[in-house]
Amino acid sequence: MSASVDSGRPGDPATLFSLLGEADHERLFAWRKGRGISVRAFLGDVARAAALLPASGSAINLCEDRYSFVVSYCAAASRGHATLLPSSRAIQAIAEVRSAYPGAYLLGDQQACATHADMIRLPEFDIDDRHTALAGLPIEVGAAQVAAIGFTSGSTGLPKPNIKTWQNFRLGSRLNIEVLSRVLGLTDGQTASVLATVPAQHMYGMELSVLLPLFGPFSVHSGRPFFPADIACELASLPAPRVLVTTPVHLQALLRESQALPPLAAIVCATAPLSRELAQAVESRYQAPLIEMFGSTETCVIAHRRTASECDWQTHPSVALSPHAEGTLVNADHLCAPVQLQDIVELDCSGRFRLCGRNADLLEIGGKRASLADLTRRLQSIDGVDDAVVFQLDAEPGSEVRRIAALAVAPGRSQRDLLARLREAVDPLFLPRPLRLVASLPRNETGKLPRAALLAALGAEQS
Repeated sequence: MSASVDSGRPGDPATLFSLLGEADHERLFAWRKGRGISVRAFLGDVARAAALLPASGSAINLCEDRYSFVVSYCAAASRGHATLLPSSRAIQAIAEVRSAYPGAYLLGDQQACATHADMIRLPEFDIDDRHTALAGLPIEVGAAQVAAIGFTSGSTGLPKPNIKTWQNFRLGSRLNIEVLSRVLGLTDGQTASVLATVPAQHMYGMELSVLLPLFGPFSVHSGRPFFPADIACELASLPAPRVLVTTPVHLQALLRESQALPPLAAIVCATAPLSRELAQAVESRYQAPLIEMFGSTETCVIAHRRTASECDWQTHPSVALSPHAEGTLVNADHLCAPVQLQDIVELDCSGRFRLCGRNADLLEIGGKRASLADLTRRLQSIDGVDDAVVFQLDAEPGSEVRRIAALAVAPGRSQRDLLARLREAVDPLFLPRPLRLVASLPRNETGKLPRAALLAALGAEQS
């Protein structure tokens, strides 16, 4: 069944608002190739890109350069087009989304993969040629206009769409900006520089690198450095105060290589569980507060904590959680309707909550209970284990038993040794069998571990 996107862009001017319409047009919006780009210049590039787009449709934005992504994202918005965010940039994932949304077109920059013959190629935005005649034009969007559609895996295995309007993003961004501004101690007129190691196409990357400069006093670096030395070099090219938006995987890499970084005002982390030990090591090394964000594609960011010193999460203002046996219901001003999460939480009277795991993460064998997250944490804590994950296999035909399996990166350690150490920490019923040693875990570009990739690494076939 195909889907269509109603732009939701009403004709009543009272429901319209302008992205950056009231911003200081000389404020720095982005950093690219060592030079700053003002709001005025950015708006000129948006107008230039908008002229290349079709009259109708939805955009699938594959730009590698973050500045090119934001330019083309806003160019599509100015034409009333939504941006579709496939769960990955794999050819199959993109094909599935295009099949569901007829008329969807592909946008790419010079660095994007050239496997799509019908991709609209954006020009190389020249920082010395800003087309000033087009500069300063506002980007008008409707509050109910669809800003983006993110996709998560549904129960059927097909991508499940999650629609975000510009009003959703505007209200949600205000909450993130409030939290970060308080952590950074930003004063009026001050702009913070953001460097992100996560892709703009991921909802976390969208919120913490694309929307921040659109709605708040932030400028974003155009790149997405991967190696620790490159992260340090690009951070050094930015003015203080600097914010690093990253993942636990990148933080581990930075610590492992003892990489020095220029002074940071804050580090923001999400996409995978962050241990207190890692958070404390990062804060000790870089002398900056590490703020972990909690959210999902369905809800966007809804809570935060300083993991080095806090176990409990603080919900963002206007966010209300309602725990129940199957998970947690989330209500918030930036959501069009309540959202059901599988996460199980314990609330206290102050509005803080403790994350107890996910409903699908809980195990019960022989009347005893455990969680995959806790088993993973215990395996990761064994000396010599650099990375690890514990997960549950599908039941074999004719059986209801779902075995527990694990992958571990542990140079110099044996499977027998790891199982013996793990036996000291967990009930034998929950020992992973098989436990396979691998050179690296099959993490995607945001540090997550897709189930299909785990099964392939284990040598099993997905049922």
